[in-house]
Amino acid sequence: MTSTVPAVGTRTAQSDNLQAVLLDMDGTLVDTEGFWWDAEVEAFAKLGHALDDSWRDVVVGGPMSRSAGFLIEATGADITLPELTVLLNDAFEHRISRALPLMPGAARLLAELSAHEVPTALVSASHRRIIDRVLESLGAHHFALTVAGDEVQRTKPHPDPYLHAAARLGADPARCAVVEDTATGVAAAEAAGCRVVAVPSVAPIAPSPGRTVVSSLEEVDLPFLRSLIGH
Repeated sequence: MTSTVPAVGTRTAQSDNLQAVLLDMDGTLVDTEGFWWDAEVEAFAKLGHALDDSWRDVVVGGPMSRSAGFLIEATGADITLPELTVLLNDAFEHRISRALPLMPGAARLLAELSAHEVPTALVSASHRRIIDRVLESLGAHHFALTVAGDEVQRTKPHPDPYLHAAARLGADPARCAVVEDTATGVAAAEAAGCRVVAVPSVAPIAPSPGRTVVSSLEEVDLPFLRSLIGH
């Protein structure tokens, strides 16, 4: 497993304070979930297949291997998973090179976390090539660590990416707040033992113990994230 920075000093697990904030990327910080679907529609149109709009909720938020594999099986397209992965990444990267809208409240939240020196990680199922392009707009300086979907053995909905991020930051997962926009990402964070803030993008997410659902990042600030720990 790789990351963009070496491990930082271990933080005390006995602390009742927020130790780190772990943030998803697509649909959480940047308004790109629609870009991914458009890229998938475009790629399959070139292969002679139309995608059913109901499949959008199936493929959102997961690793590319899962979403691309599902679409190949559903359409019967004559293409391999590695070939489709390249097509989708190319189509998506082309779209974000033209425009990369941030989600409302994202820039303000990242600036606040940076100003208060809160250890912050970007944890995404997207591949490293995509994360690095997005960081040009988000600002790599906001993150002590970034974890890509092709850098962990198992990505979301498995807990591995969030466990990896917490370990690299020297944080107790139970003292980490995770911000996610999909059920897949929420499942990964909760399996890692983190406190979760869900900001649904494409499909609704229900509240549950240890999970807080908000309508926008504009409702999320540092005091709010700190209040989640220990409750």
